[in-house]
Amino acid sequence: MSTQKQYELVYIVAPEATEEQLAALNSEVQQVVSRFQSTIDRTDAWGRRKLAYPIGKYKEGIYVLHVITGPGDLVKELDRRLKVTDNVIRHLIVRVDEALRIAERRKTVRKAETARRRVARGLPAEPTPEEQMRHVAAGDHGDDRNEEAEA
Repeated sequence: MSTQKQYELVYIVAPEATEEQLAALNSEVQQVVSRFQSTIDRTDAWGRRKLAYPIGKYKEGIYVLHVITGPGDLVKELDRRLKVTDNVIRHLIVRVDEALRIAERRKTVRKAETARRRVARGLPAEPTPEEQMRHVAAGDHGDDRNEEAEA
């Protein structure tokens, strides 16, 4: 089993933070990630947004998302660093690779079950392009609920 896991790091920076402070915070995160021989797969700056509820004196914040691949020790170090950084109002690190794997497994099981039901009704396992177009035009979501009613 691989020790590399995928995480999403979201942090909210105080709205009065300058571009230089944001860049410094971003480079600090990159330094920690590179120290653990990890990678930042994607970075999204969501920009200034209103907070769902006031945090301290702040009603707005600058949101930043990083998708990171690395070991669990990386998460501990990032968490420790972000807790003591003054400009960071809140942060959250979530492991996402497990959720993606579970969703993929459910999709595979659902597809196999749909194919099994189609074969049991005497239809080919995969719908023909004409059937797919008919479902799209009817607003179906790709499952066989309408075909079961027709059969």
